[in-house]
Amino acid sequence: MFTIATWNINSVRLREALVARLLTEEAPDILCLQETKSPVEHIPLEAFRALGYNYFVARGQKGYNGVAILSKLPIEDAGDRDYAGLGHARHVAARLENGVTVHNFYVPAGGDIPDREQNLKFGQKLDFLTEMRDVFHADRPARAIMVGDLNIAPREDDVWNHKALLKIVSHTPVEVEHLAAAQDAGKWVDVTRKDIPQGMLYSWWSYRARDWDAADKGRRLDHIWATPDIANAGHGSRILRPVRGWQQPSDHVPVLANFDL
Repeated sequence: MFTIATWNINSVRLREALVARLLTEEAPDILCLQETKSPVEHIPLEAFRALGYNYFVARGQKGYNGVAILSKLPIEDAGDRDYAGLGHARHVAARLENGVTVHNFYVPAGGDIPDREQNLKFGQKLDFLTEMRDVFHADRPARAIMVGDLNIAPREDDVWNHKALLKIVSHTPVEVEHLAAAQDAGKWVDVTRKDIPQGMLYSWWSYRARDWDAADKGRRLDHIWATPDIANAGHGSRILRPVRGWQQPSDHVPVLANFDL
């Protein structure tokens, strides 16, 4: 069995101590980070190695984006893809010794206006998701886990107020449709919702709220998916809400799942 966690850290260098705290307190076997905002060579690996995370795969760039996989278990680099040709570090994959491939994604946020004619970033987000769909359709994934900040809350109970967010980027029908098409193309199973089928679930709370906890205007933007051949091995999903209250936190919190593989 292993535990996998995904977390948009919003700068791994700024929040090195928070990563170390999570690795110490929760000790997932694999931690996938998004928005590391760092060239790979500047990620503070020594601190993580000291905690037993001796294996590492990442893609990065200065100041923006960036994805990394830290692991206690041996992993090998399984490549990356430049989705939508953006030239951004938004995807990396790693392969475990048991043959399971872990994909770590950071889907573009998409800006503020949900209209590709008025907002280039929204178009880039839709194109990124369309290419995910096409890649999964052309080469059906198997023995794979996909995690990351997908920047979409697909279900009505993945946001604090469905009707209020229908025209807000991350919960618009066109985004939800694009994500569903990508999910369906790979026959991916939403492991978090397999384990927790009912109730409101959030992994992100805006920095704008004075008291994020009291306002509780959350969205579930961070996901763990698995291919059908291994999805039933996934269990014990949880979202670490208290991490949002840590010192100088990310606006996202870690999402975890166990796999009996």
